[in-house]
Amino acid sequence: MTSLKQKTSQTMKPATAAKKLGIYLDATPAGFQEGTVSREELSALQTDPPQWLQELRKNGPHPRPVVAAKLGVSISGLARGGVTEALTTEQIEAIKAENPLWLQHERANQVDLRKETARIKEKREKEAAAKAAKAAKAG
Repeated sequence: MTSLKQKTSQTMKPATAAKKLGIYLDATPAGFQEGTVSREELSALQTDPPQWLQELRKNGPHPRPVVAAKLGVSISGLARGGVTEALTTEQIEAIKAENPLWLQHERANQVDLRKETARIKEKREKEAAAKAAKAAKAG
C-alpha cells in the first residue's frame, strides 16, 4: 500500500537566499534574516521583488561578488586593493571616479586573464578538431 506523504517545500537559509539574490544579508529586513526561504518564496522574490529588494539591488550595500563585478575586478583583486566590506553603489561609483592605481592594476589583470582563457579555449578546440579529424581519417 502506498502512503500519501505531503510533499514539503525545500527551504534554504537566509544567507543562501541572499547569495542567490545577489544581495548583502546584513542589509536585509530582520524578517528575512531570521526565517527560512522556500524555493517558491525565492522565485517570487526574483520575479516580483518587493521594494526593499529593489532598493538593495539599486543602492546597496552590495556583497563583494557584486562589488567586484561592478568594478570589473576579481574578489581577490578587491582584497588586494583593501576592499573587504560591502559597499554602496555611491561608494563604488566614487572608486570608479577616483580610479586608484590598485583598480587600474586589477582591471589589467582581468583583461590578461580573459585573453589567456580565450587562448586556452581556442587551443583546446583546435586540438579537439584535429583529434576528431584524425579519428575520422583512421576510421
